[in-house]
Amino acid sequence: MIACVQRCARAAVRVEGRLVGSIGAGLLVLIGIEKDDDGARADALADRLVELRIFEDGAGRMNRSARQVAADVLIVSQFTLVARLDRGRRPSFDRAAPPAEARTLCERLVARVSAAGLRTATGVFGAHMAVELVNDGPATFVIEQR
Repeated sequence: MIACVQRCARAAVRVEGRLVGSIGAGLLVLIGIEKDDDGARADALADRLVELRIFEDGAGRMNRSARQVAADVLIVSQFTLVARLDRGRRPSFDRAAPPAEARTLCERLVARVSAAGLRTATGVFGAHMAVELVNDGPATFVIEQR
């Protein structure tokens, strides 16, 4: 499971021009789910997202978690994160989980982040989405949950 985590001032996602999810200050998380991912990995990644200390404290150091600052979280499934680009010119998506499995794991991750008390929004699984982001920092991190 791969996550591209972006600290943001605000973020939103639209499908066919219709706003389907938006947040204020917090995290935009793009999620790529691989064939060998399971519920334990989804839970572990959700817990890491909630406790990842990438928000500034009073001294300006990244020392506070999403939970500590009551961050909003926008989670968007993005299978292209698991693409292999090590050969040729066309991405290979052979590591991507089948859609039904990926949807289940994505929903599990969203539910766990939400259960931690954070306001959570999502995109639409499998849809063509337009994602808007005002990156704060910029601060972008990649997590590979193995």
